[in-house]
Amino acid sequence: MEPKLLLLGLLRQHDMHGYQLYEFIERDLSVCTDLKKPTAYYLLGKMAEDGWIAEDQAQEGNRPPRRVYSLTERGEEAFQSMLRANLADYRPAVFAGDAGLAFVDALDPQEARALLSRRRHATADALEALRSVPAHQGSLQIVIDHQRSHLRAELDWLDALLTNLDQREKI
Repeated sequence: MEPKLLLLGLLRQHDMHGYQLYEFIERDLSVCTDLKKPTAYYLLGKMAEDGWIAEDQAQEGNRPPRRVYSLTERGEEAFQSMLRANLADYRPAVFAGDAGLAFVDALDPQEARALLSRRRHATADALEALRSVPAHQGSLQIVIDHQRSHLRAELDWLDALLTNLDQREKI
């Protein structure tokens, strides 16, 4: 997921301080983005410089003041532009694990099967973790459903590959 689009979209829903943003991303969207906290804060700073978001100070109780970010009119324009470009854009999926698949025949079939079984187990664990993500109203649920669909397809594909390797081994 595009980090600026993600941050602007979340701020579009309501003003938040950086920790709130990152906590929400980590809790509910970590399955579809690998946005790290330092990167999020860096982008918030850049977007404030660009006039896309405003920074205000807020204090809760005895806590130190926090920067609270809100979307500006320029930020809304940037968000709308990025949203339209993102939704219309096709990007082929590139799977890091495909490099190894290109050379799976270099391994003993039993070892290849064992390694791919570990991969299948990790994929099943990722799908199970997605089941624990709370349901969301509206568009965020679409992202979670999209991830679930990809993981189920990956599990189906791995099952077929493992069956194929079993059949080759028997020949």
